[in-house]
Amino acid sequence: MTATIEDQKRLPAANSSIERSAAYYRLKADVEDFYYQEADLLDERRFREWLDLLAEDICYFMPIRRNVKFGQQAARENTRQGEGISWFDEDKWTLTKRVDQILTGVHYAEEPLSRITHMVSNVQIKAARPEIGDARELDVTSRFLVYQNRVEYETYTFVGRRHDTLRLTDKGWKIARREILLEQSILLAKNLTTFF
Repeated sequence: MTATIEDQKRLPAANSSIERSAAYYRLKADVEDFYYQEADLLDERRFREWLDLLAEDICYFMPIRRNVKFGQQAARENTRQGEGISWFDEDKWTLTKRVDQILTGVHYAEEPLSRITHMVSNVQIKAARPEIGDARELDVTSRFLVYQNRVEYETYTFVGRRHDTLRLTDKGWKIARREILLEQSILLAKNLTTFF
């Protein structure tokens, strides 16, 4: 039997137990707008305003990806937070210091400043606490493409996925946790100064 359009709206989202209701789509649109605003702030180099989108207890993590034998992906493909090394394992203080350094105007890898464009897509709400209508915290996944151009000829493209925890505050949504998965095991860029 084929589901009606109304039935399809109430089916759970893929890889999620969340029902696709009108409230889900309103919340999803709010989250997408939040991500587009974040991309604009970063692309326009409004780094201090971007910092305001981060919760005070943010965990900002980008593991190093490894090429591993078939069957070992889940256990060994990504480095673990707090174990070994990673591209980023930061908090609000270290992210603020990175912004401070860039804004001095004498940062060796950001003088002159890079031209960057962030594209965000495939936004999905995977979990909501307590529930969609009254959610105060969300687990959200998205995909990104970040294009960076430096000086005359240096161009880099970063592609990957983000797993975020967003928290609703009296000042709007804040990023409480971000795990960034680059789809490359070797970093081809000369530096990693951009924010994801």
